[in-house]
Amino acid sequence: MEIIKVLMVDDEERFRETTAKILKRKGFETMLAASGEEALDMLSHSPDVIILDVRMGGMNGHETLEKIREKDPDIPIIMLTGHGDISGAKKAYSAGAYDYLAKPCDIDLLAAKINDAFHSVAKVKLSEKLVGSVMIPLDEYTEIAADSTVSEAIAALRKSMQGLVATNRLMESGHRSVIARNADGSTAGILSPRDLLYAVLPEYLSAPKPSTADSLQYSAMFWDGQFTTLAEKLAGRTVRSLLSGEFLTIESSANLMDATNALITTGKRRIIVQENGIDVGIVREQELFYEIARIISFR
Repeated sequence: MEIIKVLMVDDEERFRETTAKILKRKGFETMLAASGEEALDMLSHSPDVIILDVRMGGMNGHETLEKIREKDPDIPIIMLTGHGDISGAKKAYSAGAYDYLAKPCDIDLLAAKINDAFHSVAKVKLSEKLVGSVMIPLDEYTEIAADSTVSEAIAALRKSMQGLVATNRLMESGHRSVIARNADGSTAGILSPRDLLYAVLPEYLSAPKPSTADSLQYSAMFWDGQFTTLAEKLAGRTVRSLLSGEFLTIESSANLMDATNALITTGKRRIIVQENGIDVGIVREQELFYEIARIISFR
């Protein structure tokens, strides 16, 4: 079993010594530094993970973090503070911290974070893909003016799908959505199969029910033929009228967990990927599923 070398940086001697002893009992090799300046000197001992207090005399934790990053951009650093706040956590993360914990923290939690930092960052993060590397480029999607009719959008989509079949790329791409563009070329939204399904539902299904009819149910026996009738009525509607509100965006440099969290918390199924504010691609549930499958297959 590989022993993880931990550098504990804290100007509170009692906390530093006590925490180091407990970590040692848990199987870690611990090294101690009482200041940011001393921590920089200790980098020559090649620690695997650094535990860094934010509030220290002299060089504080954020300043020390920046100096360490200049010398070693890859070593995982866990920040500790008794005065934790969201802005401080964001500052630490943007400067390259692996995690940010309130002090004093549960020692089992700290030990788990050290293990995660060592194995996840040192072994995996350097090779983990970013959103831009798993997205489908926009030029592989069918694009149409947002004020085109649904009939025109379907015709354009069918034409593009025929091209994919001809080039044997149908299974590789597998998308059925249409990018709707405004007159200025900006993205108005994404017309997806789900938007069409919502559009063919009878309007009374989405209308507010009377307060006295909470248990009101609609019988499917009255729906015979309605799917065809309402689908035909869609033909002349504009694509813009079917778009389902604002769409999500994410930078191509974002990590895959960021994309996963955005999809799960919003209930969306796809996100438009941007580079410097310009739309360049789309990442869907499928891309993240395929990446999970790839990681499991080649673990």
